[in-house]
Amino acid sequence: MIRLSVWAAVLALLVLTAAGPVAAADGPAVRLSASQAGTGGSVTVTGTGWRPHTLLMLLVCGRATPSRGVVGGTNSCANGDGRAVTTDARGAFRRKLPVAEPPVPCPCVVHVATVTGTTAEADAVLRVAGHPVAPLPAQRSGGRLAVLSDTRLTGSGSLLTWFGAPPGRTLVLTVGNTGTGPVRDPVFQVGTAHGVFAPQWDDQQWRGTLGPGKKARIELPVELPAGAHGDYTVTLKYDGRVLAEQPWGVGRPWGVTLFWLLLWMVVPAALFRVGMAVVDRVRPRRPGGVRHRRLSRPAPRPPGTPWWPGTPRLPGLGGRTRETAPPPTTPALPWFGPDSVPGGPAGRLSAPHDDSPTSPTTPTTKGPT
Repeated sequence: MIRLSVWAAVLALLVLTAAGPVAAADGPAVRLSASQAGTGGSVTVTGTGWRPHTLLMLLVCGRATPSRGVVGGTNSCANGDGRAVTTDARGAFRRKLPVAEPPVPCPCVVHVATVTGTTAEADAVLRVAGHPVAPLPAQRSGGRLAVLSDTRLTGSGSLLTWFGAPPGRTLVLTVGNTGTGPVRDPVFQVGTAHGVFAPQWDDQQWRGTLGPGKKARIELPVELPAGAHGDYTVTLKYDGRVLAEQPWGVGRPWGVTLFWLLLWMVVPAALFRVGMAVVDRVRPRRPGGVRHRRLSRPAPRPPGTPWWPGTPRLPGLGGRTRETAPPPTTPALPWFGPDSVPGGPAGRLSAPHDDSPTSPTTPTTKGPT
């Protein structure tokens, strides 16, 4: 019986030992090779339970504890001496980190957080030798907010956004109060970062009270500057802690490009037309140049002719027609009489002759018949 009880105790210890790593693997964990180090030294940071192939940032931060996190955010960390590391296929990593004094007093931690994707972080206590220590600032309340759902950006662009208006979205997420006291009218910090540039922060207050163990759906507006396009990252912070990050791909405002393209096409064409008009007006005209022919007026209608639709009218005479002049008479030549005008009523010409009576004795000469 004694041997059986001993074997049972040994088996229980083995089960507990095996269950330890499993429980630790449920979430991100960080261990240090040494709990204390001086400035100029280094510690080896080992992590497990992270997402595979994830980029992490390692920092030495002051005014922080694992239970409360980094109170001042990354402003309380030695950012210039931080290191980056990528987890392997099992979500583990190992990286040597130089020890540097943070800009604020200790208590200090090694803060490990994800750079992209879903936010995850873990802290490990580190005592920096020779660095001053000060108590943490009192908490405003016993409440502590945590994100309970995935964040998302709702909304869409408009025609004005296509022409360069500031794009805007709404950051929607569900937060819960995991603390012991209520959180009243929390003030969130919403930051927008383009690429590798530092985010621009905007304070936004949510009106309401969130009691212990309660949750609420929060909607915060996010707006970018006019003409913004490319890959942006929206970050949400509360009480110096990063609660969520959300990528945002903003399309290019093609309306602005189309406007400039049309402007570069229309302005040169207009200048060319104006220049040609000036040249045509300034250059001297050639002698005997071609003149424009005037349009002939329609022939007037004879008097008494009725007017029908489609009959041309003379301008300025209304419906009246101009009286036609009588046909010109053939002018009389000076050596012809009125009755001997060519083409007159006589119908033929008469040669000049002597009006005196012919003498019977005067012979007449006849030509051959």
